[in-house]
Amino acid sequence: MKIISWNVAGLRACLKKGFSDFIEKENPDIICLQETKLLEEQLEYKPDNYEYYLFPAEKKGYSGTMIYTKIKPIDYFYGIDDYEYDSEGRTITLEFEKFFLVTCYVPNSKRELERLDSRMRFEDLMREYLLSLSKKKNVIYCGDLNVSHQEIDIKYPEANRRNAGFTDEERNKMTELLNSGFIDTYRYFYPQKVEYSWWSYMRNARENNIGWRLDYFITNKDNIKNIKDSKIYTEVLGSDHAPIGLEIED
Repeated sequence: MKIISWNVAGLRACLKKGFSDFIEKENPDIICLQETKLLEEQLEYKPDNYEYYLFPAEKKGYSGTMIYTKIKPIDYFYGIDDYEYDSEGRTITLEFEKFFLVTCYVPNSKRELERLDSRMRFEDLMREYLLSLSKKKNVIYCGDLNVSHQEIDIKYPEANRRNAGFTDEERNKMTELLNSGFIDTYRYFYPQKVEYSWWSYMRNARENNIGWRLDYFITNKDNIKNIKDSKIYTEVLGSDHAPIGLEIED
């Protein structure tokens, strides 16, 4: 089984930049999207053999998540039962026979860290939610988690130490999640590899590979034996984020 996750920075915009070509080439079983920025009536991309689950934000043109899947889920859930985040369409959960799949667009702490306290509350809620799911069956948690966990995950760690996405508080929350029984699949397979999944549009950052790793596939420890590979499609354009992929034993 192949799962793709991608912050598309607006699905309609990404479709104009090769999104469908990438999907046709990779032919994933499941596609998780973040920052879709569209409503149901604005959705035109409905590929054959996939059904979709769309969770838009109440604010038009903002945030939102979506999952396309060839495999019909047993059940599905929108949000984490908290209005602040659910109104922004940040989380979708699909339940399959062997695992829960949770895709998430974690809130950005913003400039001057004005949303850091809210971000910390979200992290706690999400960790408890994932732990509750993991008591029932395996969990795969993916998306734009808006944090570079280790110094290896960011080009210039010292220069960004108090910037959103690389604060001690955000990094510690990721550590707390992993210590509670989860694994960063990319680092499991590639502990020393330097690759990024996001680049600023400014100062030719992508051309110079001045990036951050903000996008993850995370799973509970018991499930890592079923994971074959975790990768970043660094060469794929269409968004300021690269898509990421996970291969699972069928």
